[in-house]
Amino acid sequence: MKKNEPAETLDCVGLFCPQPLFQTREAIDKLKVGEILEVLADDPAAEEDLKVFAKRTGNELILYEKQEDGVQRFLIRKKK
Repeated sequence: MKKNEPAETLDCVGLFCPQPLFQTREAIDKLKVGEILEVLADDPAAEEDLKVFAKRTGNELILYEKQEDGVQRFLIRKKK
């Protein structure tokens, strides 16, 4: 597995707050420490919600990017 290759991808495109947040929490709980979750979302609130989520839960947001089609991509490493 490459350095920042996700173990799982969560597609939340078309879902709106609070669904991307709830689903991210569920998905990250299933990962092992050190594994990476990729989240794709187009909800405008997802950027703030998932950045705060990572910080509050002690996980690491290693990548945030907004693609041309409006989809936001997050890579979150499970830390504990």
